[in-house]
Amino acid sequence: MRIKWLSVIRVIGLLFVLLYHYFIKQFPGGFVGVDLFFTLSGYLTTAMLIDEFAAHKKIDIIAFFRRRIYRILPPLVLTILLVVPLALTIRNDFIANIGSQITAALGFVTNFFEILSGGSYENQFSPHLFVHTWTLAIEMQFYIIWAGFIWFIARTARTIGQLRGTIFLSSSILFLFSFLGMFISAFFISNYSAIYYSTFTHIFPFFIGSILATIVGVKQTTHSFHKLVEQFSIRNLLLIFAGGFGIELLLLFFLQFSSIWTYLFGFLLSGLATAAMIFSARILHEKTPHITEPKTILFIANISYGMYLFHWPFLIIFSQLLPSIVAVILSLIFSTILSTISFYVLEPYVVGKVGKLFGLAVDLKPYKKHITIGFSLLTVLNIAICLFAPKLGNFDKENMISSLYQAQTQLATTRAGVENAQATSYEIQEGVTIFGDSVTVRASTAVQTALPDAQIDGTVSRHLTEISGLISLYKKNNILKQTVVVALGTNTSDNYQELLDQLVKEFPKGHRLIFVTPYDGNYTPSNSLAYQTGQYEKELANQYDYISIADWYQAAKDNPNIWINTDLVHFNLETDGATIFATTIKDAVEASANGPIKN
Repeated sequence: MRIKWLSVIRVIGLLFVLLYHYFIKQFPGGFVGVDLFFTLSGYLTTAMLIDEFAAHKKIDIIAFFRRRIYRILPPLVLTILLVVPLALTIRNDFIANIGSQITAALGFVTNFFEILSGGSYENQFSPHLFVHTWTLAIEMQFYIIWAGFIWFIARTARTIGQLRGTIFLSSSILFLFSFLGMFISAFFISNYSAIYYSTFTHIFPFFIGSILATIVGVKQTTHSFHKLVEQFSIRNLLLIFAGGFGIELLLLFFLQFSSIWTYLFGFLLSGLATAAMIFSARILHEKTPHITEPKTILFIANISYGMYLFHWPFLIIFSQLLPSIVAVILSLIFSTILSTISFYVLEPYVVGKVGKLFGLAVDLKPYKKHITIGFSLLTVLNIAICLFAPKLGNFDKENMISSLYQAQTQLATTRAGVENAQATSYEIQEGVTIFGDSVTVRASTAVQTALPDAQIDGTVSRHLTEISGLISLYKKNNILKQTVVVALGTNTSDNYQELLDQLVKEFPKGHRLIFVTPYDGNYTPSNSLAYQTGQYEKELANQYDYISIADWYQAAKDNPNIWINTDLVHFNLETDGATIFATTIKDAVEASANGPIKN
């Protein structure tokens, strides 16, 4: 039984995800589109299992997983087989360690793979081609946990009411545990990607849908449900749907991935708003028996899963080769074509049926031999690429080399610090200490060339939360040089003002401080915490004479060519990005060389 108007929710979820990936600056909260799918999936999965028990007094768990695999796996395999060879046309950062990505995707553990990789969901120089399959991982893990649990309790349940009540209570408890896991973790973690990807903290939207399924199911409904059908008018139901959609729109435009409020309330609001839309759609289905869904909406809903799979890797590949707007258009076109073929032709063929495309029967059985040969050749090609792909891309190699160079410099600096400490306990070493994140690491060779005696301490994914402790540690060990450069803020922190105020308050006497204003081209200034961090650093520089600015933000804006084929955070090394970054710091160091120190 297909419930009308749920297709609208699928289309909304897909549209949000596409807007987010295609135009992240304008639609920073589009990632909640995934949570629409999660809530809807929880509702449908639970409702269908309840319906099966009501009809047969048992649940065929093998048949359930067979249906899920037939629906999920064919488009996923097709995506991988087509995308990996195409990725050979772009830089090798995207093909590095591709075998592990494919294994994680096919094993439905991409979410844990990404957590262990330690990358950020939004800011990666070389985003994984199949990073978006983290949603499939959580969905499949939900199926295993939840369908298995319902199958188990169905074996002992005597009535449908008993089963429904147990599901309602269990869903409520699991929802609470998962949501509190995200809520509490948000206060103690610096990289929000870890709790975003985690099954334990991000599975609660499924259980919002499960709770709703026990109240307004699909086939198996209750007396209370029929009362609701009688009580609600179409006008009121449309208002409820519009209210839920309105909340989702607000989240689309204003929610920020890096904001703690997203994890405290944002995902919860999205799940509840989706539940309101599902509730409205379910009752509207009963009250509009003579109205059919628009064919366009139904078509987009049918291919939405394939669109989700194809659009992301195509966008990455085309973005490396073409201007961004052209990449978006081509990604949309190819995703639509391939997802249509997958849903209407390939998937029916896999289950032994004849596909039907635009009213025409498409029987692939006569071409079975050719299809088998084609898929076999693609499989062999993919395996070969995985076997010969580099373990590390150029970007990771550069970071490793820079880290080794930094380590060598650190040893020399530490030795000098120890010797200085033996000679005198109060003198401060002349020179420059630079604390930075992955942007600094990327430019470390150029910085060392520009400032040969500089002490560079850069590491990937470093946040402002670490800087006060680092400076204190260096000072305690007598290796902090007189001029301290802080090149952090790209990895955003909501409480940047508090952290910078703490830094200024605890900054040791006898030193001068230079802030390198961070740059993140993925956001407009009004939506960018990195930009706001830089602005506050400028305010501090106006207040304290021993603080000055190396305006990397302005230098980055003035040199757009350095951002070609990048994530708009880490400049392209084939351009002059590293040199410009190093020169920006060098100029600030030289300008402040004879300036005030903190007294």
